[in-house]
Amino acid sequence: MKENLKAWLLDQGHQVSDFGTHSTASVDWPDFALLVAQAVVGSRAAGGDAVGIMIDSIGQASAMACNKVPGIRAVVGFEPFAVHSSREHNDANILCLGGQVLGPGLAQHLVKLWLDTPYAGGRHQTRLDKLTAIEKRFCKESP
Repeated sequence: MKENLKAWLLDQGHQVSDFGTHSTASVDWPDFALLVAQAVVGSRAAGGDAVGIMIDSIGQASAMACNKVPGIRAVVGFEPFAVHSSREHNDANILCLGGQVLGPGLAQHLVKLWLDTPYAGGRHQTRLDKLTAIEKRFCKESP
C-alpha cells in the first residue's frame, strides 16, 4: 500500500518523504511512527504545514504511537465521513491507514479526501485549544 500511495501522491504533485520500511521484514512500527510524527512536528515548528500518512496493518497502533508526540493529532482512516471530520473539525495532521484492511482504491480516496479537506476553525478551535492544554498538562519537558 505504501508504494502504491507514494507513487499516486507523486503523480498528484505532492512532495513525499518516505521513512520506510523498505522490505517485507517484520519491523517495530513505533520506530516508523516516531519518524513520521517528528517530521510533521519539525515542519510545523519551522512554519511549515506538513502532514503525515502512516501505514501499518490496521492503522490503530501507529495512531497510538504518533499521538504520544506533543503537537500530533493522528487519526485512523477507515471511512470517508470520519476522515473528512478529522480534518475539518480536529485539524488532524497524521492519517494512519491499515494496509491489511483497506484496498488501494479506498486508501487513495481517503487520502485525497483528507488532504483536500481544510480545517474549519471557528467553534472547533476552542476544542483544540483545550486538547493542547491537556497535552501540556501531562507532557514533561525533555531533559
